[in-house]
Amino acid sequence: MSELLQSVQENVVFLLEFLAVVCALFAAAYGAEKWAKKVAGDTNRILTTRKIAVIGVLSAISAVLMLLEIPVPFAPPFYKIDFSELPALIGTFAYGPVAGILIEFCKIVLKLLMKGTTTAFVGDLANFAIGCSFLLPASIVYLLKKTKKNAVAGCVLGTFVMTVVGTAFNAVYLLPKFAQLYGMPLDAIIGMGTAINPAIHNITSFVVMAVAPLNLLKGVSVSTVTLLVYKKLSPVLKADMPVKTMEREENKMVVS
Repeated sequence: MSELLQSVQENVVFLLEFLAVVCALFAAAYGAEKWAKKVAGDTNRILTTRKIAVIGVLSAISAVLMLLEIPVPFAPPFYKIDFSELPALIGTFAYGPVAGILIEFCKIVLKLLMKGTTTAFVGDLANFAIGCSFLLPASIVYLLKKTKKNAVAGCVLGTFVMTVVGTAFNAVYLLPKFAQLYGMPLDAIIGMGTAINPAIHNITSFVVMAVAPLNLLKGVSVSTVTLLVYKKLSPVLKADMPVKTMEREENKMVVS
């Protein structure tokens, strides 16, 4: 009975930590967007009724894409790649960091409703937090000056930040927490990496050789597709914007 109560307590504490991360990232996104809009001279509202509706649609698409996981040969089977950040990045470029955080959060909620969790919510927190570490820097760079060059620079920076944050976050918090909640030794998880790559022998080599390549691959893939399709989708996503503002942004994307 005491073990059950301890397990429940650990899960409740983790969920509270999860919510704290969500609130912190939302606050960071709101502050960053207000600052970037002020610097860029953008007076448009952060959220409108239409934006909220489109965010809902993009969240649903992201949730479905999150279910379509693809295993990678260089990492244990519980690490898989998905492209749920694709609609999130498109929405973030169109509407800003706050929209991106909302898409990421709604995506996780919808995924949990459809499938539940198989990782004691650790994988869900990882997907949310690491996804936000990709979206925030990418969108802030683009928001400061909405040009094609800045879109590329934002994607490069976002991919770099996601790779670094994802690697460090897994080593310091996520993998130890996963081991704790599942009641399995951390060495057993590292051993799953060793079985795939003999060079993996501790937590550092595990995240460097398994986690970092996964995040790098995801960032490059999502960025490439976004840069190819965003210009075509932008007029639809920004249909509620003032005509002059939309035309100015489209012209920048063409000439820059």
